Amino acid sequence: MAIIVVGGHSRSVGKTSVVAGLIAALPEYGWTAMKITQYGHGICSRSGKSCHCASEDHTWAIAEEQNRSGKSDTSRFLLAGARHVWWVRTEQGRLDEAMPTVQCKLADSENAILESNSILKFIRPDLYLTILDPATADFKNSAQEALGLADAIILHDRNGKSAWTAVSLKSLEGRPTFRIQPPKYLNDEIIGFVKKKLGAT
Repeated sequence: MAIIVVGGHSRSVGKTSVVAGLIAALPEYGWTAMKITQYGHGICSRSGKSCHCASEDHTWAIAEEQNRSGKSDTSRFLLAGARHVWWVRTEQGRLDEAMPTVQCKLADSENAILESNSILKFIRPDLYLTILDPATADFKNSAQEALGLADAIILHDRNGKSAWTAVSLKSLEGRPTFRIQPPKYLNDEIIGFVKKKLGAT
């Protein structure tokens, strides 16, 4: 089994689009997809607004996506061709409590692709791709901690302009870098790189 992790430094940099694109481009891998969301007390980590995605009776939850409408991130994974899709929700900093169940779901998979940075504290994937958009100033702590683990960078092409002031990318020197221009988040070069990496595992 191969495991791919796709992370990024902030919301809305294209993580979901890259995961869905890889699932659609490489259907022969029989993907199980997983999205991991960590939230604060009643605050959704995706939107930053109050919501009910936090479980009231325990600190984590996991649900299998069944909706193929494509309206949610996990639904997009299913629509792209994933065999199984799971949404893991935990309170901030408590992903470790969900990990036994996450590991069981992964063990039952042919191959897995996960949207997360924080999962890297618990597993070593065969491939970790990080997505960076220099025009987005926010840089999550989990993304900074994971930078040195990246096998390759998917970089929004912003003509050298950057909103980052206190972020060092020194640990990424020498890593393969693939430039993208949204709304296109994948290209043949990225897909070829992933196939080559998976073929070597």
